[in-house]
Amino acid sequence: MQKPVYETQTEWNASWIWGGTETSPRNEWRCFRRKFQVPAEGWKDAVFSITADSRYAVYMNGELCGRGPVRSWPAEQAYHRYDVTYLLKRGAENTIAVLVMHYGVSNFMYLLGRGGLLAQLELQDAAGRTVLLEGTGESWRTSLHQAYDKCAPRMSCQLAFSERINAGAWDPESWKESGYDDSSWQQAKAIGKPGMKPWTSLRPSGIPALTEEALWPVRVESLKKVKPISWAGYVDVRPLLVPDIVSQANQAGFAGFLVTVVSIKQPGQVTLGTTGGFWGFGGISVAGVRYSPDEMHGEQPERYITVSLPAGEHLVLFELLGMDHGYGLHIGIDADQELEVLSPILDTTQGTPFAYAGPFVSFVTLDHQEGSNPLADYAGFGGQKPLDKEAFPEYESFVRIRTAANLPEVEKSGILLQPVPESFSAEDSVYVRALWNKETLQLPVPGQLQAVVIANRMPGEIPLFGDGDTELIIDFGKERSGYWQFEVDAPQGTVLDWYGFEYMRDGWRQDTFGLDNVLRYVCKEGHQTYQSPVRRGFRYVMLTVRGASRPVKLFGVQTVQSTFPVAEIGRFHSSDSLLNEIWEISKHTTKLCMEDTFVDCPAYEQTFWVGDSRNEALVNYYVFGATDIVKRCLELVPGSRFQTPLYGDQVPSGWSSVIPNWTFFWAAACLEYVQHTGDTGFATKIWPDVKYTLEHYLQKLDDRGLLFIKGWNLLDWAPMDQPDNGVVTHQNLILAKTLRAASELASLAGEGSEGTPFAQAAEHLAEAVNRYLWSEEQQAYLDCIHADGKKSGILSMQTQVIALLSGVAQGERRERLVAYMADPPPSFIQIGSPFMSFFYYEALENLGRFDLLLQDMRKHYGQMVEYQATTCWEMYPNFAENRANSAMLTRSHCHAWSAGPAYFLGAAILGVRQSEIGWTKVTVAPQPCDLKWARGAVPLPQGGRVDVAWQVEETEAGRVIHLSVQAPEEVETVLEIPVGFLRGEVVRTHL
Repeated sequence: MQKPVYETQTEWNASWIWGGTETSPRNEWRCFRRKFQVPAEGWKDAVFSITADSRYAVYMNGELCGRGPVRSWPAEQAYHRYDVTYLLKRGAENTIAVLVMHYGVSNFMYLLGRGGLLAQLELQDAAGRTVLLEGTGESWRTSLHQAYDKCAPRMSCQLAFSERINAGAWDPESWKESGYDDSSWQQAKAIGKPGMKPWTSLRPSGIPALTEEALWPVRVESLKKVKPISWAGYVDVRPLLVPDIVSQANQAGFAGFLVTVVSIKQPGQVTLGTTGGFWGFGGISVAGVRYSPDEMHGEQPERYITVSLPAGEHLVLFELLGMDHGYGLHIGIDADQELEVLSPILDTTQGTPFAYAGPFVSFVTLDHQEGSNPLADYAGFGGQKPLDKEAFPEYESFVRIRTAANLPEVEKSGILLQPVPESFSAEDSVYVRALWNKETLQLPVPGQLQAVVIANRMPGEIPLFGDGDTELIIDFGKERSGYWQFEVDAPQGTVLDWYGFEYMRDGWRQDTFGLDNVLRYVCKEGHQTYQSPVRRGFRYVMLTVRGASRPVKLFGVQTVQSTFPVAEIGRFHSSDSLLNEIWEISKHTTKLCMEDTFVDCPAYEQTFWVGDSRNEALVNYYVFGATDIVKRCLELVPGSRFQTPLYGDQVPSGWSSVIPNWTFFWAAACLEYVQHTGDTGFATKIWPDVKYTLEHYLQKLDDRGLLFIKGWNLLDWAPMDQPDNGVVTHQNLILAKTLRAASELASLAGEGSEGTPFAQAAEHLAEAVNRYLWSEEQQAYLDCIHADGKKSGILSMQTQVIALLSGVAQGERRERLVAYMADPPPSFIQIGSPFMSFFYYEALENLGRFDLLLQDMRKHYGQMVEYQATTCWEMYPNFAENRANSAMLTRSHCHAWSAGPAYFLGAAILGVRQSEIGWTKVTVAPQPCDLKWARGAVPLPQGGRVDVAWQVEETEAGRVIHLSVQAPEEVETVLEIPVGFLRGEVVRTHL
């Protein structure tokens, strides 16, 4: 069978091109165009190949052709091949237009390369011969996207930048059209041939293009009149204090200050604050008086302080003390009178109103390297110790400037203030203005305004207020992931501020702390449309209309949902409506978290976390049946070898971080992929990479035979004892299980002898765990042994679950843990996330305790349904870990690692499991528990599906189960009647 076009190779003849004077400009949107003639005859098909650094959106004759590239390592740059036959005009002039968004910084899905575009259009005749029609080179024209503000803030440390468009300055849509006049644009520069650095090899994406599905919202949720605060701004602190870090997304630690002047003409109260999400915020000093974050007010992590000031100019210092991955500081200032925010060192209105002092100390830290965090013991840097003079040599100077009342006092301290460059500062913060208003007035939503969510040509007219702005909240009904687009008629200069968030209830809104999920669009005159090229996750969209001189008509707003292309083959439906809804939200969660890889969530991070994807792959197998996305994810991981032989926990990424369990889960997922698909060729290909990293982990065994490692030793978001250095029990247990899986993978790869040492190492490790990590007194496995040799005093359900699941616990110890599964001791740390529940459910499944599995699922996921969740939460609302404040039920409201029910309801309750590699043999063994009936389907990797329906009948003789199974003829099916049931009517059909 012929390969799909996206899997085939391109013979490259085009050149890499770029424009402008900077090799790797920060946050630059650059447009490229090329007009060309297409012959009327002599060709049958047309294929367009393209890649870019960092992202592209390509248009053929004004029509969107595709977006990309899929995430990849620079040395293995991915390109995509599109069939564009249907987009070309035969015998006429055609136009290619490409928007390239170059980040200029590394993040959690991209490593800094340089600006570049490579594209090639080929025609194929009926005989399959290929002719190059057009390729990137100096015949192409280029221009900056002049509507885009490149000073927009970072969206998050995981992502690139938020979005600000001034359509009045430059039409952001018309340049894509064929008839656009690009004669004033510059000639593109050819910068090299394919194979140039950093893109030393080019690889086809190997996966189909993602979906493009326009979805409408369901209702206007609320209407408010709002009065904005006086001033808002943003500064990207990290590159100021750690200037050589743009090529990395690693954590940086620093101490320094942002310095500005607040000027008021009359005495009065002034409120200053930050809307949160910046880890390195150390407090505010106003006119020499310092306020620590604990002395400020606001719902965490928002911090505000209100001070009474006399008329005049007042020095304000924002203390920068702690760690940051690359988010930045959002600042707001408000007063009841006119105020100005001025530069402390520039006598001009040009430039930014900020200067900075420092760094007094700065460093970059890696969680898997000893000694990379010299301040690890201090508060704000990972420890609890108050800052003191031993922290860093410039400590005394740092403390002196904290209480400087004016600029002369700063200068007296010998500290040099430097201006903050415009590229690191935004003149306004849309995010601050979304969260913080001076006044708000809730109003009823007029019926005509609901027209904005209805898919017809009737607009909703947005009410305007002379003394305030208008705020709408629009509900899309479910969590969504994709690209916003809207159609509006407005006067020039009208500001449309958009803000996406995931959850609200009874008037309370959970804001996206740490995620600047906004778009500012400044309107041109009249009717206009805009589609954002920035992916966002959300359920609700807040629209604030500012500065309109006449009524604004909103014809509609949609999201173009973009996910991995799958059919919804899997099914589950039962007599329990709660379980049905749990299955549905699990399915929807998984789909939204399938992009060009699995991602943890569509909003906050959009990051391929390696360990998460093991569970996500299993859910996908049972719901969608996709295998190409799984294979792609598995193949990306070894690319992190240049960062660490232990492999990265999120890839491809500028953050070199190691969660050992995530690497172990990846190795297990490689085996599960081969077992699921029967693709032993993949086993042969991936085995050397699995072998390589596990050999390096085995080098970390100490004299006791235990894994003693520095890393991010995580398993669950819960207060269990899992230090970043030492012997962590769950990691040792999971490593033992992984070593056995590696031995099995080696056999499937035809390298059985290479797997034998891993099986032996697993047994030795299990012996060491039982010797050193079991507490006879507590009758449980300890959480850890700390680096100083101290044994942990904490016992957790997480560790006991893994001890049972790994097979390390045997005999009486195993029986003790089995009892804990049914009745967890209250003194043990309880499970904190649905991710950990996946392993708990696996353990219960192995024990045949399907009743407990359903009981726990109904309890925890039922709580999500009770709160009207449309997707699965990242965490349970029982611990403080990884959430900004206790009012938050979770951080992310859509997290794929939490979608386990869609797997277990199909595999355990419906009862469909593979019996042989590649699903050539299937066992159907239902587990009804308290259900009366269930029916559903499970997709097969080779195509087709297994359909199952069963029903329980209560009779005098006992419970009878009637079972119907339908499967492809080539799949052998084995039917098992559950224990305690009588065999009723059984129907087996082969297609």
